[in-house]
Amino acid sequence: MRLRLRFAKVGKVRFTSHRDVARIVERTLRRADLPVAFTEGFSPRPKLHFGLALPTAYESLGEFIEVDLRPDDAADVDLDTLPARLSDLLPPGMVVTDAGAVDRSGPSLQQAVVACSWWVAVVGQDEAALVASLDDLLARPEVMVTRERKGKQVTDDIRPSIERVAVVPGAPAWPLPAVVAADLGEDAVVPPAGAVVVEMVLAAQPRAVRPAEVLAVVDPALEERRVVRQSQWMVLDGARHELGSAAATRAVLAEVRAS
Repeated sequence: MRLRLRFAKVGKVRFTSHRDVARIVERTLRRADLPVAFTEGFSPRPKLHFGLALPTAYESLGEFIEVDLRPDDAADVDLDTLPARLSDLLPPGMVVTDAGAVDRSGPSLQQAVVACSWWVAVVGQDEAALVASLDDLLARPEVMVTRERKGKQVTDDIRPSIERVAVVPGAPAWPLPAVVAADLGEDAVVPPAGAVVVEMVLAAQPRAVRPAEVLAVVDPALEERRVVRQSQWMVLDGARHELGSAAATRAVLAEVRAS
C-alpha cells in the first residue's frame, strides 16, 4: 500500500532544506510507529517518494510525499486520524493536511505535476508600477533567462512557462489554513509591510520556473519578501485539477468522467 500525504511548510521551518525535510519526515514516521516498508540490501532505507523540491526559504501549503507501507500491516493504519497524529510530531510550521491511498501504477509525483501556483510578496515597485511592468512582461514574445545546468550556462525561453502573473489588488490576508496561522501568530496572516502581492502560475514541465526568475526579468531591483506555493496542478482526462491526496484525486476523476 502507498500513502500520499499533503503537508504545509510555513514560518521559520521554511529555512530547512529539502534534504532536512526528508530527514524530519523519516523521523516523524518512525516516531508515529507507521509500518513503513524499507529497501533491501546492506543499508535499508524507508521507501519514500518526494514531489518537486521546494526552494529553501520558500513556504508552501501544498507539499506532497508518498510512503510505501508493509502490505501485511497497512490495513491497520487509520487514514482519518493520520494527519493529526503526524502533525503532533512535526516541528512548528509543518502540518499534515490530508492523507489517502494511492495506486502504485500511476505517475510519480514529479511526473504528475504540470504547474504550480504561487503568492509572492514583492518590494521594489508600488502597485501601479508593478501592474504596468507585469503587463509589459506578458506582452513579450519571448523571455530569455540564462541558467547553469550540469556545469554549463544554458539560455532558455521561459515565456511559454509563465501561465499567469498578476498583482493581487489591495492588501489581501495571507492565505494560510487556520490551524497553521494559529501556531504562527498575527505575522502569519498579514503580508510583509510595504509589499505588493503577486499571484503566479508557472509551468513545472519540461523544467520548473521559479518566481525569482520571473521577477529578475521584470526588474532586477524587485525583491521577494515572502513566497508561498499555494498548490500544484495535474491533468486528468485532459483537464487540469489541483493535486490532492489519492482519495481526493479519485473523487475528482470520477466526477470528470461522469460529467
